[in-house]
Amino acid sequence: MFLIRTWILGLKSLMVHPLRSLLTVLGIFIGVASVIWLVAIGEGISQEAQRQIEGLGADNIIVRSVKPPSEVLSGFSGPVPYGLKREEFDQLVETIPTLKSALPIREIRRQINFGRRDPVDARLVGCTPEYQDVTHLQIDRGRFLTTVDLEQRHSFCVLAAKLAERLFPYEDPIGRRIFLPESTDYFEVIGVCKYRNPTAAIGGSLSAQDFSEDVYIPITTLQQRIGDFIVSRRGSTFSVEVVELNQITLRIDAVAHVRPTAELVRVTLGLEPAGTGVSAQAELNAEPQKYRQDVAVVVPEELLEQARVTRLMFMVLMGLIAAISLVVGGIGIMNIMLATVTERTREIGIRRALGATRTHIVTQFLVETISLSILGGLCGVAGGYFCPPIIEFIRDRLADYRPDLMAKLPDVIRTVKPIVVHASIPVAFGISVAVGILFGIYPAIRAAHMDPIEALRHE
Repeated sequence: MFLIRTWILGLKSLMVHPLRSLLTVLGIFIGVASVIWLVAIGEGISQEAQRQIEGLGADNIIVRSVKPPSEVLSGFSGPVPYGLKREEFDQLVETIPTLKSALPIREIRRQINFGRRDPVDARLVGCTPEYQDVTHLQIDRGRFLTTVDLEQRHSFCVLAAKLAERLFPYEDPIGRRIFLPESTDYFEVIGVCKYRNPTAAIGGSLSAQDFSEDVYIPITTLQQRIGDFIVSRRGSTFSVEVVELNQITLRIDAVAHVRPTAELVRVTLGLEPAGTGVSAQAELNAEPQKYRQDVAVVVPEELLEQARVTRLMFMVLMGLIAAISLVVGGIGIMNIMLATVTERTREIGIRRALGATRTHIVTQFLVETISLSILGGLCGVAGGYFCPPIIEFIRDRLADYRPDLMAKLPDVIRTVKPIVVHASIPVAFGISVAVGILFGIYPAIRAAHMDPIEALRHE
């Protein structure tokens, strides 16, 4: 009964100054809601990053050709060869015992047109039928490349959705023939892909992949028709590069074998010395120029582990930043309660004269601060659950009224979907109550230690 009466008395005291109490609750509300919002946004960004890494396949090893620095290329007087070679692809297929399948990929920028329309820039991708499964492409119309197309070097192609719309805004592209002006080759369209989201750049060895302007042809056809030479023109000078393969995607029979196999791939391609431990690393650090710099090995399984650790660190950092708002709200509670103690000095003196103990006074003021914290915490939790729809609403309004500003924002801001982390709800609410108790103890003790006689004299 004592606690109930104390709680009712505390609520009545707070209602004497409703605006003051409301502003105090607002500080706690902002703190709790910001904790939930920041953690939700961080979780959304992290989930998107992990989704893109998982799209590479946890059982895959990706070997990429990397263009050497300009000081290395300047040493060549003629065509500059670098990157992966077809014989290295064959060597990996023959020597790696844990290999389930291997996918060679060749990419080159070309202009493509249809009829008398202006040419459009596209990425010509020479690949095998397995490319569709590895990159999670879905066919909208027609079909993808087959083994027969690869073996017979058919002049067939499959278009990305956005590129198909640009080349064929009014016609059905299936059965039509597109033209490559630079190589005077025609390719018959046999399929159109559905829209595929681009992937972000992952590390320094795997660049962002935009599938919206792709043309997929058999890699054997690309080798026969276009070859390995890339001619670049800068003003009046020409440079010629020789690249046989841009990427090799290796599928391993088990996730447990991915990292040992990656080490074997690095040794096989001459990226690091044979052996493990300190001696091999010391050799690599001592003479890095002995080993290749034009090839990089990316292991998605390692990236996933790094992404999980980064996610945890990011969430903790966001939570700490938001907790500062709660501390500010707690300081507001302390200021309000100190002012309340001064205003209610005579009331405290009367209660002490009538027999109230110091414990009663402390309990009354703590009830008031905890009430403010609980009310602010509950409002903050309710506001936290509105994070995803509010973010979507703001983005939609920006897209409607300021499309130019929206287009300048990074992709992660335009596409991220906040995900409310349920574990952050009790944590944020518990912190709000703890803040109320922590910052309410000093005013409560100060009120309890007032001299009753001096308090009764207070005007």
